[in-house]
Amino acid sequence: MPVDIGAFVGQLFIIVLLIVIAIFVVVVIFRSIRIIPQAYSGVVERLGRYQRTLSPGLNILVPFIDRLRPLVDMREQVVSFPPQPVITEDNLVVSIDTVVYFQVTDARAATYEIANYLSAVEQLTTTTLRNVVGGLNLEEALTSRDNINGQLRVVLDEATGKWGLRVSRVELKAIDPPHSIQDSMEKQMRAERDRRAAILTAEGSKQSQILEAEGRRQAAILNAEGEKQASILRAEGEAAAIQNVFDAIHAGRPDDKLLAYQYLQTLPKISEGTANKMWIIPSEFTEAMRGLGSAFTSGAGAVSTAARATQAPPTPPSTDPGPAPTP
Repeated sequence: MPVDIGAFVGQLFIIVLLIVIAIFVVVVIFRSIRIIPQAYSGVVERLGRYQRTLSPGLNILVPFIDRLRPLVDMREQVVSFPPQPVITEDNLVVSIDTVVYFQVTDARAATYEIANYLSAVEQLTTTTLRNVVGGLNLEEALTSRDNINGQLRVVLDEATGKWGLRVSRVELKAIDPPHSIQDSMEKQMRAERDRRAAILTAEGSKQSQILEAEGRRQAAILNAEGEKQASILRAEGEAAAIQNVFDAIHAGRPDDKLLAYQYLQTLPKISEGTANKMWIIPSEFTEAMRGLGSAFTSGAGAVSTAARATQAPPTPPSTDPGPAPTP
């Protein structure tokens, strides 16, 4: 059976054409659809000119006419720059590390206004840092980080605004002075720490002495208060005892004889002390002794009279008429 070569070739051509058309359609669809991820933006150029900025999501382009440039990261970026030598006002070279926090706010400006904004930010940071630190001495540079950070941020934010960037923060990671200056600073810090330690030790000793003195004063006050209370209690007890004795004596109604007897019992106790050189006898004592003596004397006379009355015979009555009366 004869084969129709022309028909076979025609069918093959149609198949190849269909395949080419399918591939073309796939390529067109692929170049027409662009999916932009979140936090990114895309700049579209149409025939070499800026046409629009694509937002995150699904976007449609005109194939072979529109071209999508590399995506721009819209998130805040942190860039750490290597140490930069900076000369201070007192002609000392210090090495400073910086960290810049910035964010792209305009993808079009970041694409067309500057060729490489990362390199531009680095160079601008270095230049501004040298200008700011160059007007400070070493001590001010070490103690004025916040001031330096604020000045750098203001200058960088103002300069990078036209590039579609916003500088949020600038931080100095480290300021390293020369080794000789570091040794001198270490010695100074060591001397300052020793001085502070000595001051704290003296202050602690002072506080300790003050507390001890206060404790002794409080103890003396408490002891005096205790002795005072004890003296008051003893005096009250003695007063109560004297009052009881006084009441008992008056209730018993003592006479001079009893008082004189009590005086006689008290005299040996008075003479017990070694320092007693002289006795003072009150007038009441002499009166009591006189009463006691008269009592003893009257008692003895009465006894002797009674004795003689019992021993002597009775005397008969006299019969002598006595002398005669004279005429």
